[in-house]
Amino acid sequence: MTADLADMRGQTPASRTVGGGPIRRLRALMGKEFLQVVRDPSSILVAFVLPLILLFLFGYGLSLDPTETRIGLVVERTDPTSRSLADTFSHSRYFDAVVARDRRELDDALAAGDIRGLVVIPADFSERFAAGSAPSVQVIVDGSEPNTARFVQNYARGVVATWRSQVAALTAVQQQAPITAAPRYWYNPELDSRNFLVPGSTAIIMTLIGTLLTALVLAREWERGTMEAMMATPIGVLELIIGKLVPYFVLGLAAMSVCTAVAVFLFGVPFRGSVPGMLMITSAFLVPALGQGLLISAVSKNQFVASQMALMSGFLPATLLSGFIFEISSMPEPIQWLTVVIPARYFISSLQTVFLAGDVWPLMLRDTAAMLAIGAVFVGLSAKATRKRLD
Repeated sequence: MTADLADMRGQTPASRTVGGGPIRRLRALMGKEFLQVVRDPSSILVAFVLPLILLFLFGYGLSLDPTETRIGLVVERTDPTSRSLADTFSHSRYFDAVVARDRRELDDALAAGDIRGLVVIPADFSERFAAGSAPSVQVIVDGSEPNTARFVQNYARGVVATWRSQVAALTAVQQQAPITAAPRYWYNPELDSRNFLVPGSTAIIMTLIGTLLTALVLAREWERGTMEAMMATPIGVLELIIGKLVPYFVLGLAAMSVCTAVAVFLFGVPFRGSVPGMLMITSAFLVPALGQGLLISAVSKNQFVASQMALMSGFLPATLLSGFIFEISSMPEPIQWLTVVIPARYFISSLQTVFLAGDVWPLMLRDTAAMLAIGAVFVGLSAKATRKRLD
């Protein structure tokens, strides 16, 4: 009996409770992961430095507001009417005009891409305008860049229409079209593309860092052998997944906070929603992003392979199939169905709504449910792929 008591005194509390219980094991695992995050510079780089660099590149390098597009302005006769129209083109903030007397002087510049279009004011423009007929202005554009070509064409028409209105007002001549449109732009009155590009690029950045955070870090643990040591403990697969995801979930929320602050205070993007709404959609999005990284790490167990898989399965689909660059409605129908499983599609929609329109709860709740459903699939696949077995 004395020997039995001695044996019992020699046992540790952890050995008597066979691992200390699930809550204690989970707390210990999360504490270990938080310490690893603090001690591992790569996690800090991925969570804070990488999104700042990408956000600066997207915010300053990507714009859909072409200004001062270089064009050639051909004025075949320098009379007061033609010169007035030419001055309107030269003073437009959308064009940087190179003036010439003959179109052939600028043909080589158009072919070389030095200018994006030609606006030709013909020699008979003044006579036809004075006679009350409809004078024409020829617009020749470089079709190798369709978006820029449409921009030059549409804004050239706008400049001509503005000039006609000014001339009609000065000469008290009644305009031919008495009905005019009075457009009003909601949510983005300045039509500044940065106001929706920055929130969209934030979603793309969060897709990349959310996937990389778990994919690279856990793959490195497989390479170093620390994951095998953890597999030998009494911890369960579900406890392992939760203990791994929670620290990087908190890190992802911190990274999103930094991105939001940069978007609002540096780029001047309006924030019309609420902080709880932002936290809700970000939390819902991090579930599939981190779950996808966890699945990648469980399948690859190699940092190089994990990084490539994260780019191929996370960053590229989020960039091309989320509606950030290309409208989903303009895609072929099979591709539109494919976008349903892209979490960034729902995150971009809710993020742009929170920034520009405010808390539109029906839309946000729908997108949140979709992201959580995709996240549940990723976490379930990760649990299935993460077996407590050394292969």
